[in-house]
Amino acid sequence: MLRDFYLALAPVSFTLLGLWLIVVQTRHAEWRHSPRSRRRAYAVWLQFALPGLMSLLSLIDTASEALWRVSFGAVAVVGVTVLVVSWINDRSRDAVLVYGLAAFLYALVALLAAAPGLVNHFDSSINALRTEAILLSLLIFVGVNVAWLLLFDEAAVRHESGASRGHRPGA
Repeated sequence: MLRDFYLALAPVSFTLLGLWLIVVQTRHAEWRHSPRSRRRAYAVWLQFALPGLMSLLSLIDTASEALWRVSFGAVAVVGVTVLVVSWINDRSRDAVLVYGLAAFLYALVALLAAAPGLVNHFDSSINALRTEAILLSLLIFVGVNVAWLLLFDEAAVRHESGASRGHRPGA
């Protein structure tokens, strides 16, 4: 059953990534002058690309728990690291949604990859692999929501680009 899940998640992730790249292209003129917008666009990119990568890696050898643990753990650590560094550079109120929630979910993925026994002993129907599938689904869901918010985030871009040229907002 999980093999089928990851067979479906990989194309969904990369399709969403492709759609996000189209959005980035349409907003490139506005976002290229805003480091915050570029970081946020990259955070969304990660929320689609990394679950897709994990899904592909899980399909290399579905019987290998070691491959799953190492690949999910390594990819999740990269996700946490990049998102936390981006979060440090963005002190806005909505940065928690953009970076914090995704970083937390990636941290849980890494934790379960390192210590699957945390959930494996609760119930035979719930194990680390199923929990990872739920977390990756949540990452995609968060990514779609952040992408939606960024798509319509015009005020911050105008404010940053106007401030960088010496203009006061509203002037």
